[in-house]
Amino acid sequence: MTLKDQLSADLKSALKAGDETRKTTLRALLAALQQALLDKRAATAREKGKGVELSDAQVAELDHLALDEAEALAAVQKEAKARRESIADAEQAHRADLVAANQAELAIIAGYLPQALTREEIAALVEAAIAETGAADLKQLGAVMKALTPRTKGRADGRLVNEVVRERLSAPR
Repeated sequence: MTLKDQLSADLKSALKAGDETRKTTLRALLAALQQALLDKRAATAREKGKGVELSDAQVAELDHLALDEAEALAAVQKEAKARRESIADAEQAHRADLVAANQAELAIIAGYLPQALTREEIAALVEAAIAETGAADLKQLGAVMKALTPRTKGRADGRLVNEVVRERLSAPR
């Protein structure tokens, strides 16, 4: 079952249960998936067209484009990030109502994301990346992050990974 199918099925059950928060959050996630698909189609059309009108066959080909699971997951992660940012903004504005609403939505969204890496797991990946790149100080932070990003993408916050790398590279040996 694809992520979109899972979201649709869960939306149907939320509608039957009358769960407003879940319903609006799942609709927002489905809208984000639809927008990601439209963005992908537009990018593909620009790439194929290059200033020239597309043929009927090319337009038909665009209609058959679909999001793969990684692209769908990226759209859901983007929505989770937006909720985290909204929570931070609402906290700064002392709006407890908005904080609570966004936290409830984030809890629902988190159910569709892969299990996040713990700080210890990130530290182990950092050690492996440092050994792999031969990094010795903060000047080589970019090389370590380049090696780590594919391994942690979607499973760890980039700021946390960067923080762990900085701590490790600046620690005396």
